[in-house]
Amino acid sequence: MVKKVLLLAVLALALPLAAFASGNVDFTNVGGTISGDASGLSLSGSTLAIVNGLNGGGLITGSNLGSVSFTTGAFLTGNAQTGGTLAAGGTFMIVGNGVNGVPIGTIFSGTFTSANWEMITLANGNHEYALVGAIAGSLGSGFSTNGATSQLTIVVDTHKGYFNGSAGLASGDTSVAVPEPGTLSLFGTGLIGLAGVIRRKLNLV
Repeated sequence: MVKKVLLLAVLALALPLAAFASGNVDFTNVGGTISGDASGLSLSGSTLAIVNGLNGGGLITGSNLGSVSFTTGAFLTGNAQTGGTLAAGGTFMIVGNGVNGVPIGTIFSGTFTSANWEMITLANGNHEYALVGAIAGSLGSGFSTNGATSQLTIVVDTHKGYFNGSAGLASGDTSVAVPEPGTLSLFGTGLIGLAGVIRRKLNLV
């Protein structure tokens, strides 16, 4: 009986390994506005401009491949003007519009698992801000995944000095993990073989 339990445990541990065999899909967005206050930050009006590695494909570029938008949780430390740490949660969406081979509809839907709003002081005394966060969610195919994003504002107007409720976005980069078909096939073959071995052993117990 103990052997049976151990063998079942080995199989249970082996099955999730396929999720770790992954590559990345990279997304670049430009433009739009980051708005926010103590309750959190949001991005609207940002255009998806580059997609690389989606569905095993190569580099796709275009003036408007879709959109990227997000909302974050509230500030846990610091604030929107000087930077700080944001609560997990919110939303992160990448939507395609069917151009140049990019699928139409939701490509990625998820939430922030962590996020920081960082103030960057430039040599001329002006400020930029970057939202850097970890995200988790699913691709349009339903594959659960995780990744990271960095969204950089343009230089805040000298007369304002600091972020004052909104700022234009210069660009953003997001990378999410995806399974590599060839690797998953090897995992699948191995797991089928493992299942057969365990089945024979269980019949002997």
